[in-house]
Order: sequence, then structure tokens, then C-alpha cells
Amino acid sequence: MSCSGRALCRWLGIHRSTLRYRPKPKPDRKEKLEAEIVRMSQAHPTLGYKKIAGKLREQGFAVNKKQVQRVRREEGMQVPPPKPRIRRRGLTTGLPQQAGHRNHVWAWDFVSDYTQRGGALRTFNLVDEYTRECHCIHADRRIRATDVLALLQEVIEQHGAPEYIRSDNGPEFIAKAIQKWLRENEIKTIYIDPGCPWQNGYVESFNSRFRAECLNRELLYTLSESRVVFEDWRHYYNRERPHRSLDLQTPEEFAKKAATQGSACGRATPSLRQNLGKRKQSKDKPKPTETVSFALG
Repeated sequence: MSCSGRALCRWLGIHRSTLRYRPKPKPDRKEKLEAEIVRMSQAHPTLGYKKIAGKLREQGFAVNKKQVQRVRREEGMQVPPPKPRIRRRGLTTGLPQQAGHRNHVWAWDFVSDYTQRGGALRTFNLVDEYTRECHCIHADRRIRATDVLALLQEVIEQHGAPEYIRSDNGPEFIAKAIQKWLRENEIKTIYIDPGCPWQNGYVESFNSRFRAECLNRELLYTLSESRVVFEDWRHYYNRERPHRSLDLQTPEEFAKKAATQGSACGRATPSLRQNLGKRKQSKDKPKPTETVSFALG
């Protein structure tokens, strides 16, 4: 049975112009932008729409975050928001030492995992709390205090010496050899309270990003393979991944801008302390007897 378009619209209860409507084709510029949003989202699946919009603007696209959010929703590419957690709170015993410039406060910690063949995998992570730069991700089956000291000396030769190092009370960090070396080279230590990882929030935040964006996404079979993957991800984290805490800048961009603005102190450049670890203290200078530590709230 057939009927006219007028009768069909009257029977369906819609206007005749709705039946005759034909959508306009999308402009080529809009199709290119949406295709680039999809490609960028596939290349960086862990980044949200705000960071994707920032990277698109760096490439010259005129786009706002709402447009990126709409396209990602239509394509089913939303990044689920993190579930809120109720954090434990301890008694405040003092003000924390907050980083005010590059090489002011470093933080280090370990992350444990396993390779696909069942072998233990442990990584030593070292970050700068001010610039968020990751200076080291070292993977090994077992990492001892001597290994930590050797890695620290290597990083200091490349980036300069910090004024403070924040860590938990792990045996690798409270070893007498490390405390003696730090004391001789005038690097102060900040040990958090036992059972209070939130007092070392910068490196814990880095560890969570490292696990979510690297460890949980890669199948690692050997130790050599893991070292290559971790080094590639470290370069991506420092040079490509934007940070909301840095106004969507990468740590490397933020560090360069901070250096040009003169926010670093005398210890910010490696050239000022090249012989760190090799010099000897003068005889007339009294040698400190204990490590400086701070309790954080």
C-alpha cells in the first residue's frame, strides 16, 4: 500500500520539511580535524581530551577542548576518570620541604613487577619534584644500596646535584654507605614517616602513571627488553607527555622555561659541581655526625 508524502507526515505527526531534510556535507577542514583527533587519541590512549586538545593546538589546529571531547565521545574513546580514594591522614609534625626550583628536591622510589617468564622485575625511579622530569628508570632483577649509589652519581654528573632527596625508609635508602656519601657531599635527606606514602606524593604519582601507561600496557619477556621499553617511555614522559600541573607543558619544556627565567639556584647546573663525590672535606671543617631529616605532615 502506498501513500503520498503529505499523508505520511500527517500519519507520523511530523512536519513535511523534516521528511525532505538532507544533512549538509561536512567541510573538508572539519573532516580533517576529526580524523586527526581520532588519530591522536589512538596514538595516546591514556591522555584525556584536554591534553589531546593541547597537542592539536601545538600542531596548528584551531580547536577547543569541547570539540575534542564531543568527537571522542562519538568514537567511544573517553578515558575513564580515576576512582576517588579516601586517603589516610597522619598527624602533622612539621612543614614539608617544597621544591622551589630545579634540583631543589629530588624523590626516588622502587616499583616491582614480573616479566612474562616469571622473573622478578624491579625498577628504580628518580624524579625532580619541581620540573617533574624523570632522570632515571633503571630495571634489574635486584637493586642493592651500592647500585642506588652508582645510579645517583651517574645522574648527578648529567643533571647536577640536588639540595634534598626525599624517600621512604627502605633499606636501600637508609644504608650507611648512602647516608655517608650524601652527608659528605652536602645533600640533605627527607625521610617520610613509616607507612605514609602520601608524604612522598610526587614520586608516588609518577609511579602510578608509569604503571598505568607503561607496565600495564606492555608484555615484557626479558630484562633487556624491559630496559629498552622503559627508556623509550621515559623520553616520551619528559618530552611529549603534557602535564596539567605544568599548564599542559612537558617537563622538558617547563625546565627550559624555568632556566631562561632564572628560577634556578647555584646548584641547578652540573658545571658548578662537576667533582661531586671526588672532593675531600677540609680538615678544619667539622664533619657532621648525623643525617638531616624532616618529618612531613
